[in-house]
Amino acid sequence: QVQMAESGGGLVQAGGSLTLSCRPIGSMISRYTMGWFRQAPGKERELVASSGWRGEHTVYADFVEGRFTISRDNAKNMISLQMNSLKSEASGVYYCAAATAYRNAVMGASNYDSWGQGMQVTVSP
Repeated sequence: QVQMAESGGGLVQAGGSLTLSCRPIGSMISRYTMGWFRQAPGKERELVASSGWRGEHTVYADFVEGRFTISRDNAKNMISLQMNSLKSEASGVYYCAAATAYRNAVMGASNYDSWGQGMQVTVSP
């Protein structure tokens, strides 16, 4: 299992932007797929975005609607999620995750074997 150092969660106004970042500890993200998940109150954990090992292959949840961008800086060993035009329903706990057995973006949570502790994102009205 790969440990994650997550940052960027917090409070933002509806329509605003927020960037989440994640740095795995002692492991190179350039070797495998990374993703972001969220869990809203009363709902199951769901994929937000996934990025293949070089960043050119990405998958997004339908609710993203072109407003979010997943990116990776392999030189800095960092994966990020830029969230724009945030809606109140985006509130929840966001998790960074690694799928170390994969090279291309994958959607299913079961494909990810390492998880961050989660960050609270709250979108105010």
